[in-house]
Amino acid sequence: MPAFKYFAVDQTGAHIRGRMDAANENDLEQRLRRMGLDLVNSRAKSGAPLISLGKRISRQDLINFCFHLEQIAHSGIPLLEGLADLAESTDNKRFREVISAMHEDMEGGKLLSQAMEQHPAVFDHLFASLIRTGEQTGNMQEVLRDLATTQRWQDELVSKTKLLLMYPAMVLVVVTGVIFFLMLYLVPKLVSFIATMNQTLPLQTKILIGVSNIFASYWPFLLGLPLLALFAAMTAVKSNANARLYWDYLKLNLPLIGPALQQLLMARFANYLALLYRSGITILDALAACEGVVANRYVANALQRAAQQVSAGESLTESLRNLGLFPPLVIRMLRIGETTGALDEALLNVGHYYQRSVAEWIERALKLLQVGLTLFLASILAFIIFAVLSPIYDILGKLSY
Repeated sequence: MPAFKYFAVDQTGAHIRGRMDAANENDLEQRLRRMGLDLVNSRAKSGAPLISLGKRISRQDLINFCFHLEQIAHSGIPLLEGLADLAESTDNKRFREVISAMHEDMEGGKLLSQAMEQHPAVFDHLFASLIRTGEQTGNMQEVLRDLATTQRWQDELVSKTKLLLMYPAMVLVVVTGVIFFLMLYLVPKLVSFIATMNQTLPLQTKILIGVSNIFASYWPFLLGLPLLALFAAMTAVKSNANARLYWDYLKLNLPLIGPALQQLLMARFANYLALLYRSGITILDALAACEGVVANRYVANALQRAAQQVSAGESLTESLRNLGLFPPLVIRMLRIGETTGALDEALLNVGHYYQRSVAEWIERALKLLQVGLTLFLASILAFIIFAVLSPIYDILGKLSY
């Protein structure tokens, strides 16, 4: 936020000079007025940054923002005054600057949704659309409450997704590190000891020595090639639409992670569709908005097909059933909700169903991964011990005779 040097007068006429951070001169004047000062003139401090370099705006910041706006709407405080108070009380400097800019835009005659659209990096199109719907229908308080709840739920989903994806990655790193340590450091020392025995080596020992030699000779390639392949795949996914589509499809069909990712995406889709539908947005517009929410090109294409079927006259339930992404139980829940006119409640129940299912699956998966990692490392160590100790047992057996 820029810094200003100002010259002002208080109620007694005394001259006051000072320095204050503000989004612009209008914001500076309002801040001084709340302090009982009248601004005479001001000057932006030279070298002051135009944009704050504070920490990024997190989802938790948005959750708090929605919660405070809901309380402001509920208590009857004018929105302009509430935004001014939020700008002063927000700890995140970057978000404070955004709120101050929104406050200035609204003073210039813009609506809250229009002010939010000026900051797409903070408030995405879906967020601004929901606020616009609340302004048009007069249900701003309910929209803000639903937004805060959905953002909080989304934050929990993101945390679970990171846990689901990061744990296998950590397991892979640990296993790779242990294998390289054994093959490059421990096994060569044991092999040099066995070689002094002048003993015919059994097959498992020869295999172990061969694998250790491969690691010793080609370890840069064994490490570099997977990393290079990963980098090439990430570049292709970012730059090529077909590669992105195939990768998104592949993620949903991975042996262990795929089913959980499918449920996460379906839970996110159901909750956001319920929020959009409850806010008064049409089904076609809501489906179009959810294409970006799911963050998966394969599922987004499926939602496009569902929207085309709804546009052609099919019911939402039949259109979603034709996608093959929802189990029969979920389809029955949606059909009942659509028939009774409580589609938003049915969608929320679907979201809770998937959310509970994902939470249970993650707990089971983490336990299985821990057991699997232990067994995998134990099998590697058992093979190495068996391969190293076999020649020693043979020598001891001959000495006993």
